[in-house]
Amino acid sequence: MAAASGFVGAIFGTPSDIANIRMQNDRSLPIQHRRNYKHVLDAWVQMKRHEGWRSFTQGLWPNCFRSGIMTASQLASYDTFKTLLQKWTSVSAESPIIHISASLLASLVATSISSPMDVIRTQLMSASKRVSVLRIVTDLTRSEGYRWVFRGWTPSFVRLGPQTIATLVALEQHKRIYRIIKCGGDEP
Repeated sequence: MAAASGFVGAIFGTPSDIANIRMQNDRSLPIQHRRNYKHVLDAWVQMKRHEGWRSFTQGLWPNCFRSGIMTASQLASYDTFKTLLQKWTSVSAESPIIHISASLLASLVATSISSPMDVIRTQLMSASKRVSVLRIVTDLTRSEGYRWVFRGWTPSFVRLGPQTIATLVALEQHKRIYRIIKCGGDEP
């Protein structure tokens, strides 16, 4: 279910991702190739005007697979790390220390697993014309070797780490409050 929710969420988020990536990449382009989007709505208007509706789906499938893989690995590894930390320590299962530690470890796994797809989708979304995934992988491997697989890993982790911790700690607190209200206690 985590993979499916990440996949479906990316379908709706892809146009915003494309605009975001293009706006971030704009300054690295030669002046004559810059898009000069003012904001996301301006980006969408210009994308439709200059490239057509297909531009809103550039990199859609790699973005969906990346989001599905990231969400599934994030949630599955969180549960695994939470169980292992509870087993290896004497800390309570409901301790924020367990939740924060398991979340941090889960964000390491999710960032590492989704990194290659993140690089590919960024290349697809920033391109001015349609290009295949195979062409991107071939070009990246030829120019950088296999190091491209973890290009941008650190900024991705810096973004995903705190987001994962906040999301999963909030989820645990939500579950705790639900148990108190529904079951009349803190026990599952």
